[in-house]
Parts: sequence; structure tokens; C-alpha cells
Amino acid sequence: MRRLFTCTIAVLGLLCVVLPAAEIEKPNILFLFTDDQRADTIAALGNGNIHTPNLDRLVAQGTTFTRAYCMGAQQGAVCVPSRAMLMTGRTLFRVKENLAGQTTWPEMFAKAGYTTFITGKWHNGGESVLRAFSQGKALFLGGMGNPYKLPLQDISATHTFENKRQSDGHSVKIFADTAVDFLKQQKGAQPFLCYVAFNAPHDPRVAPQQFHERYNASKPRLPANFLPQHPFNNGALTIRDEALAPWPRTPEVVRQHLADYYASIEFLDEQIGRILTALAESGQAERTIVVFSSDHGLAIGSHGLFGKQNLYDHSMHAPLIFSGPGIPRGKKADALCYLLDIFPTLGELTGVTTPDGNEGGSLAQVIAGRAESPRAALLTAYTDVQRAVREDRWKLIAYPKVNKTQLFDLRADPAEMHDLAADPEHAEDVKRLTALLKSEREKAGDKCALTSDKPLPLEFDFSHGKAKGKAAE
Repeated sequence: MRRLFTCTIAVLGLLCVVLPAAEIEKPNILFLFTDDQRADTIAALGNGNIHTPNLDRLVAQGTTFTRAYCMGAQQGAVCVPSRAMLMTGRTLFRVKENLAGQTTWPEMFAKAGYTTFITGKWHNGGESVLRAFSQGKALFLGGMGNPYKLPLQDISATHTFENKRQSDGHSVKIFADTAVDFLKQQKGAQPFLCYVAFNAPHDPRVAPQQFHERYNASKPRLPANFLPQHPFNNGALTIRDEALAPWPRTPEVVRQHLADYYASIEFLDEQIGRILTALAESGQAERTIVVFSSDHGLAIGSHGLFGKQNLYDHSMHAPLIFSGPGIPRGKKADALCYLLDIFPTLGELTGVTTPDGNEGGSLAQVIAGRAESPRAALLTAYTDVQRAVREDRWKLIAYPKVNKTQLFDLRADPAEMHDLAADPEHAEDVKRLTALLKSEREKAGDKCALTSDKPLPLEFDFSHGKAKGKAAE
């Protein structure tokens, strides 16, 4: 038996050496990435206000990570660093937003023999997308715009941009059409990485009329943490996103924004369904890992906010689903993770080598049920005005410019409505989490001060759009 075992291992080793890499079947990757989509906008995950049958199907067929987060941003366009972190696996304070001199994961997939293809939004500069992907069609190099009049272009065979044009229909459908066409062409054994980056449900939230009619007829309920205005100056109350609705926020205005948001998501879900159908018809579904996620969440009335420039869960928490061969079906994983952990996970699942500088952790062992979480805590940050740390149960948010701290028990208060920071019974929790925040910031290379010698006023005058009153203590 020992001789037989030794012989078997030798033969297997010989096969690995003799067979060309192209003949060893690797799983394909279909990566569906949306823009500004909250984690709680999928019907199968508990939202009774929205219709998302295709995302529901992915939830049923795969493993959903219920605590996946964007690490934050050092500017108002949170999607830029979020996407840079995704592509490189680097953390917020070490990634370059234009990816200059930093190797991306798609480049490593290409080196491993994958065809790498992109369609949709790329907000990290033209040079970096040409380096990251071997093929691309219907690319939007920007952050936002009218989806019916979006500037698009392709990557040429000589790896330059060509066929610059304006979209002749809704960009979400065009991106889906382009992905469908790509999948129809995948008949050979060469594996592919197909990255589809939608520009929805980012505003302007425009979808075909029938989707708006459905949600206008029955407006979504207000979020549980709806407030007319944020209770104090968080340092980002006058940014563009916060000007999308007047103060105080009213239930009628918020419900209309949610109706448009949900209409955009349902239209997006329909296009995802078309892509999944094309994958099934291509004959490649059984060897394709499908990933669905978004760059971050959004407020839309939660805590009196509208944008993603804050560290509450509704803005940093993102959906994340893995589906495909070897992925458990219908599983919910509560491991704490960042979006920058996605590609390291795919790297382990496919055997693709990690790029230099990667700081992401693979979730493959969590998916397989052999580990609970690669991280015990998560650091999130927004410019120099907000810092947060969360662990399994507790979350602390610090506001350095106004010397304000919040403490939330996420187990009892997932909507983050009851600040316990001033409660003497939780003084030790504040102390412990403040120390944890310091430790996580040091590991991440964050140099921002956590307090100010000359704090700005805590009170905010919404009628004039500026801080007022005396400085915070």
C-alpha cells in the first residue's frame, strides 16, 4: 500500500509537470459590481420592499457574506479608493487611487493564463485600466453621468482606446449586452475573468418607466434609522451627496428617493438575470465562480444623511455573494471582511498568485467551513473627519474635528440609533475600543489625529449649511 501511494503521488506530480497550464482546467470568474448599493437592498436578505429575483437566486445558490465593508475614503468620491483597494488588495492608506506602480489582481489572472475582460465603469484613470485588463468594451471612464448619454469607449487590439462614442441607450443595459456578447464567445478551454462594473444605482437614478411606476405606486418604507437631519456636525454635511435633498429631510422626499433607488436596482437585477442566462447558455456555468458586490452603501435618509461620506453601516456595508462550483449553497457567513478580500479569495480558489503589496485576506476557508473569520476587527475611515472600529458586537466612531465619540451595540442596535458613549456603564467599552482603534490605525498606517486642540462647533446650522455655536468640549 505504501508503495502504491508513493507511486500514485509520483504520477500525479509528473502529470502536473507534463501537462501545459492551459490544459489544466481553472474556474472562470464572472464579477458583477454595482455602484452605491446598500447591503439591505436584496429581497432574499430580508427587504420586503424590493423585487430582486436574480440576486435572490445568487443568494440561494451561493454563500453570502453578511458583514463585508468598504474600508473608507480620503475624498468624497468614495468609489475611487474602494475600487482601487478592490483591484490591488491594498488597504486605504497604502493604495494609490490611480493604481500607479501598483500591480492589480486582473494582471495576475492574465499571467496565469486567463482572458481578462472589462465592461462598465472604471474610475481609476485610463492608463491603469489598459494595464489591468487585456480586453474591454463599452468602458465609462468616470464617476457619474446621465446613463442615457454616457461617454463610452473600447480597448483596441493594440491596447489603446478606440471607438469613442455616446451611449445610445441606458448604460446598464449596454454593459449587460456587452457582457452577454463576451460570454457567448467563450467556447474554448481558456479560463476568463469577466468584470462587469455597473454605474447603478448611483444617481441620477434613472430606469425605464415601468420600474419607476411600480415603486411610485407603492413607495418603500422609511429606513428604521430615518432622521430629519443628522444630530451633530460630522464634518461632511455640505458635500454634494448631502445636497440631493433639502433639510429637514421629510418622509415624502426620502420615500421618493428610495422609490427611484429601488427602481434602478430592480432594473439592474433584470440585466444581471440576462447575464446569468447567457452564462448558462454558454455551457460555462458549471466551471464559473460568480461574484456579486458593490463598492459601498448609501444613506438616503438614514441618520438624516443622503450620501456615503460617513461610517455608519448603511454607507460602508456592502453586499457580497459568491456562487459557483465548490461554493456552499444558501450559506450565510458573518465573517468580518473588507471588499479588498474578494480577489485574494478568488486567487486562492483558482490558484492565481498574489500580487506584490496585497494586504487582503482570503475568505476561501470561511466559504469551505474551515474558518470563522480572517479578521477580528475592521477599521473604517473618511478623510480626516471620521474614524471607526468595529468588532463582532461593538462599534466606536470618532469625530476628530469636533472631539465627539459614539458607541453602538450592534447586536442590540443594528440600526445604530442608541449612542452609549456617555453611559458610565460602558466607559470600559469606550476605553477598550479607543485602544483598539489606535492599534488598527497604526497597523494601517493612518496618521490622522483622533482629537483636536481647537475643535469645531458640534452644533450645525442646517438653515445656513455651516457649523454654529461654541466649540465642542
